[in-house]
Amino acid sequence: MALRLHLGTSKAWKIQHTIIVDQSGRGNFTKVQQAIDSIPPGSRQWICIKLRPGTYNEKVKIPREKPYILLEGESSKSTIIQYGDHGSSIESSTFTLEADNFAARHITFKNVHLPSKNFMVLIFLQNTYNALSWAPAAVIQGDKASFLDCGFIGLQDTLTDAVGRHYFRSCYMEGAVDFIWGGGQSVFEGCTIHVNGAPLGSLPGFITAQARENGEDPSAFVFKYCNVNGSGQAYLGRAISPYSRVLFYKSTFSQVVAPEGWDPWQYAHQWYGELGCTGQGADKSKRVKWLPPFSRKDVLFLTNATDFINKENWIGEQLTLL
Repeated sequence: MALRLHLGTSKAWKIQHTIIVDQSGRGNFTKVQQAIDSIPPGSRQWICIKLRPGTYNEKVKIPREKPYILLEGESSKSTIIQYGDHGSSIESSTFTLEADNFAARHITFKNVHLPSKNFMVLIFLQNTYNALSWAPAAVIQGDKASFLDCGFIGLQDTLTDAVGRHYFRSCYMEGAVDFIWGGGQSVFEGCTIHVNGAPLGSLPGFITAQARENGEDPSAFVFKYCNVNGSGQAYLGRAISPYSRVLFYKSTFSQVVAPEGWDPWQYAHQWYGELGCTGQGADKSKRVKWLPPFSRKDVLFLTNATDFINKENWIGEQLTLL
């Protein structure tokens, strides 16, 4: 897929040091967290942690004081970091990123926790959450983070895109309820959004729960050239905060998208948009009637990554590494 960003002139970032993680013992470390722990805090040079193929059963955390890390696998199908914790939308995550200036490619982050048989009943009761079912695969809290050909697999809160500017390209996201959520200022380009409707029975799921707090908050989720598919039915999003903002642009929707499209929860200032989308699920004839109008200016701002998240050209600089 060709990159659709205007990158301008980018710094020629270079990897200064590479650490090999290999479960067979043929690298520098056998666990991912060991490699991260070995990096001194405060580095201003890019360090690559290269994972040999395998399934790494561990929690991984990159703390705030360790920026400029590239985490790289062989492929997103052969290189998996997984764990099975649950109960917190932050602390239970398989992968947690607190540091700024981070890049990852060819890795899948997975939460393998399986819910109890009645967890979905509790989720939908009074439109609330069941705290025991929070089981994120990744929590992203740093600024300037990019993910290329990465997978994020779970059921509820799969990707906690909490805060900061983030760029996801050619990634795979899978879940059932609010599986892309948080207050991130993020672009998802050419990604596959897969709804796992099996645990829900006849109940619909929710793809996004974007948490923009007020009209000055710059955050939003922007999906460009994405493919939404899966099983069952799911709303494109619901408003977890008063000014929740999500745009699907020139994306393809299968029948998995619920005809109503969106759920306001208890809020009234959310901004949800669909523009140029195709497929069976893109039929707007039964969409909710409260969707706000959006101007050409709104769409141009959100779909131009340079304006929305990339004024410092950090994406282009990181892509020189990948």
